[in-house]
Amino acid sequence: MILHLYLARRWFRQFLIVGGAFLAILFLIDLVEQIRRFAGAGIGLRGTAAVAALNVVSSFYAILPLIALLAGLALFLSMSRSSELVAVRASGRSGLRALSAPVIAATLAGAAAVAVLNPIVAGTSRRYDAAVARIDRQGEQTVSLGEGAVWLRQGMPAMRRGPTPDTLSETGQIVIRANRASTDATTLYDATFVVFTPTDGPTLRYEADSAQLEPGAWLLRGVKEWPLDADNPEVAARDLPMLRLPTELTAARIRDGFGAPEAVPVWQLATFIDGLERAGFSAMRHRVWLQMELARPFLMGAMVLIAAAFAMRPSRGRRIAAMVLGGFGAGLGLFFLRNLAQVLGETGQVPPAMAAFAPIAVAVMLALALLLKLEEG
Repeated sequence: MILHLYLARRWFRQFLIVGGAFLAILFLIDLVEQIRRFAGAGIGLRGTAAVAALNVVSSFYAILPLIALLAGLALFLSMSRSSELVAVRASGRSGLRALSAPVIAATLAGAAAVAVLNPIVAGTSRRYDAAVARIDRQGEQTVSLGEGAVWLRQGMPAMRRGPTPDTLSETGQIVIRANRASTDATTLYDATFVVFTPTDGPTLRYEADSAQLEPGAWLLRGVKEWPLDADNPEVAARDLPMLRLPTELTAARIRDGFGAPEAVPVWQLATFIDGLERAGFSAMRHRVWLQMELARPFLMGAMVLIAAAFAMRPSRGRRIAAMVLGGFGAGLGLFFLRNLAQVLGETGQVPPAMAAFAPIAVAVMLALALLLKLEEG
């Protein structure tokens, strides 16, 4: 037990050292990128650093498995060079048994990252997107899911008031509510559009059987229009077979408005997926991401196994560089294989659980095969 605690503590110390170094490097790289991007925005160095700090959290979270790999390589190379591995084996303990402690430590660190760091990443990602939109002065578009409904808010291009559909007087906002939507986010059903102007508040309301998104406009069918600024809106209401409302939205921007799966805390993902599917949208990306997050602790444990397979052996001269490069290359291969499996899962070619866990299972079996061969040799 003492040996296991010692090895787990050694790995965790290496994990913190490597993680701290990478966090500092990522922040500096992102700071330079944000300075270049917002050079003319007038937000100053402090504002740029704040934006970079919001963005760097998600980048750091994404590379945690690689940090676990490098921490494992550093631990086992250090133990090999100091002959601690020889002493462990000489005491009658199997190398595999000794290895279990850092693997469990990495798995627990991954579980803590998913439980604690994932919600932080979700929050900082949303704040980063909002900050970038505010700095770039982009029109505000918000998409959300209510109980059994889809809500959208869009900036309204300038239109002229008149009997034709292109028609409103001044810029403002349009709030949209629909009972459901098509999976590609281009058609809303049982939709309500309320037009707000900066000076008069709500001025027009449209209810439509369907609203189809076309380039530059919503095409509403089966429409009833209420001029809310009239003395009696119901008396002034009229039925229209078709209406076209200008918009700057696109299907991609609507889908992005729900937020990347990374922007939803893992504790809320299941509820969010249910809401997406009730509204008629595809939730495959979010389902795959949920499985990826559940698999993240095991991925970090697998990275330590890979590090051990290459570094738990006598290190002499040039072999050290080969061991480090081999272990890092194998871990990097697993990292990219996992990303490929994620893409296949998002496109529906493999089940989400298989996309998340199959690459890890393959890596663990190969690493154990190398370790067993090393133990026998």
